[in-house]
Amino acid sequence: MWNKPWKYKEGLTCGAGLYVTGLLLYYTLGPVEWSHLEWPVNLILLVLYLLMLLTMHLLRRRVYLFAWLSQYRCSVASMLCVSVATLLMGLVAQVPATAQPTDFLGWSKMLSYPPFVLLYVWMTTSLGLTVLRTLAAFSLRRLPFYLNHVGLFVALVCTTLGSADMQRLLMTCTLGKAEWRATDEAGRVISLPIAIQLDRFTIDEYPPKLMVIDNETGAALPEGKPQHILLEGTTEGRLLDWQISVLDTVPMAAYMQTADTVRYTEFHSMGATYAALVRAEHVQSGARAEGWVSCGSFVFPYKALRLDARHSLVMPEREPQRYLSQVTTFVKDGTSTTDSIVVNHPIRVGSWTVYQKSYDKEKGRWSDVSVFELVRDPWLPAVYVGIFMLLLGAILMFVIPNKRKEETL
Repeated sequence: MWNKPWKYKEGLTCGAGLYVTGLLLYYTLGPVEWSHLEWPVNLILLVLYLLMLLTMHLLRRRVYLFAWLSQYRCSVASMLCVSVATLLMGLVAQVPATAQPTDFLGWSKMLSYPPFVLLYVWMTTSLGLTVLRTLAAFSLRRLPFYLNHVGLFVALVCTTLGSADMQRLLMTCTLGKAEWRATDEAGRVISLPIAIQLDRFTIDEYPPKLMVIDNETGAALPEGKPQHILLEGTTEGRLLDWQISVLDTVPMAAYMQTADTVRYTEFHSMGATYAALVRAEHVQSGARAEGWVSCGSFVFPYKALRLDARHSLVMPEREPQRYLSQVTTFVKDGTSTTDSIVVNHPIRVGSWTVYQKSYDKEKGRWSDVSVFELVRDPWLPAVYVGIFMLLLGAILMFVIPNKRKEETL
């Protein structure tokens, strides 16, 4: 072992050594605090790291370690070690960035785990030295190789160093009021250079449905695969041994109760609920039950129809299909823009990307509050450049013939 040229066993030994070193750092200094690498510290580290790679490349003929780091055996060994660590990260539940690891070894917070960071730096360094070594003997025929490796290097380095500058905040906006403050993961209030005013909030809901539940447990029946009837152009259906007939529906209803009756009437205002008048008949015994069922709202209670001692007919809360916030955004220069934010369709406000996150679920469609997630990642364009280079290199692999193919022709 350790006889030149170094092979895979030396590479795996280096990986084990880096893991042990990282483990000692973890137990003495704790997890890596990425927040300490905020701008301009990450830029300084990037410049120093690139200068270090260049120095190692120039000294590769004098120091065997530097030459070995750019060889494929080292690259394979480093990728294998990082792959094992990544597999562990996928198998162990990860805690949020602001929480402490839940296990003694620290595997529950792998991105801040010193052994993983050292292995990751080893792999990235090997990749960077490989790029420098191949670029020293530049050939247009190897352009796909250059694009793939340089693109991967740029994406890895910029993603890592840029993580400290990425901000992910939550902003809660109330109808008709402009909000310029948001909270981070630690609950700290942060004033922003942008403001968002919620002008209108709407929800498109799936059609209501009828289900039979167990009166004792409240579980929908049959357990594991409950049956339901959608109230969308449907007037009859069967649930378990009950034949259900829908006699009337009131999509926007208010709950009205007198001394001996309960009914629902049209109510086109905040808090209106969906109600249906139904008749249920047992197909075997002939027992009947008739009355109103409703999913209720934050104003009116839900209403169930008792079928027998064991079963009731209910209308669960309607599930949101799509919710949208119409907003007006303001920036420091005084300009304002009106736009709509939908789940998975964010908007850009300055350097921020605004996502629809949540709303007041108790009020549902009548919510006067909308919660937005604001994300800012100034290093993301550089990451996109790296990904674009990877894609371009993959395409050129099928366009530029390799040397062996040309000789064959």
